[in-house]
Amino acid sequence: MCKGTGWFFIDDNTVTECECGKIERERLESKLKFAMIPETYKDVTLKDISAKCYRREESKHSIKAAAYRVKWYLDNLYSNIDEGKGLYFWSDTKGSGKTMFAAALANELINEHKRYVKFATSLDILDEIKATYGKRSNDNESEESKLLKDLVSAEFLVIDDFGTERATDWATEKFYQIINKRYINKKVTLFTSNYDLKTLKYDDRITSRIRERAFLIHFPEESVREFKARQDEKILEGV
Repeated sequence: MCKGTGWFFIDDNTVTECECGKIERERLESKLKFAMIPETYKDVTLKDISAKCYRREESKHSIKAAAYRVKWYLDNLYSNIDEGKGLYFWSDTKGSGKTMFAAALANELINEHKRYVKFATSLDILDEIKATYGKRSNDNESEESKLLKDLVSAEFLVIDDFGTERATDWATEKFYQIINKRYINKKVTLFTSNYDLKTLKYDDRITSRIRERAFLIHFPEESVREFKARQDEKILEGV
């Protein structure tokens, strides 16, 4: 018996993980904490994605096509990881389900494939970088450098709402640093955006790397949030 430690001692020199699963649960909790998936989506799964949320037939077709491509991506996960291939979810319409789908995929990677995922909006990434200015770690390394290393080294990085930030020279340089180093090291990056690569307000240094290392998936041009809000209104009207 491990007596709650999670480790089973076979003899003085041999120890193994107990069948109680405590160590595996702790690993999963660590991965989920690192992921920083928004509270709204922390329990969402790919099975929760449904075409029923969309009213238009073209939207239903679009989300089914997106789901099919994501399934193919997961079926070929190891070869995609080896090639550093990620995904770029985009549609011009806000609230079309891109973030929910990306969070569900992140949860799938964590729970079913035991992968480390970092999830953050593009604005949060820039804010975190700004917050490090003038600070140094215990080993005298700048906090900015340390943060950038964490973003670059994450096995999977989800950048949500990419392009909503102002594409200043400073923002361009920071995202180029992150995306280029992940490109060089074949680290998988997943994006959600309200812009296709042609209208994304970043230069070719960034867009060309995304184009080469991410499968572009177009999402419905319909807001699920608006539909759900109307459904809630109908429910309230009936009370």
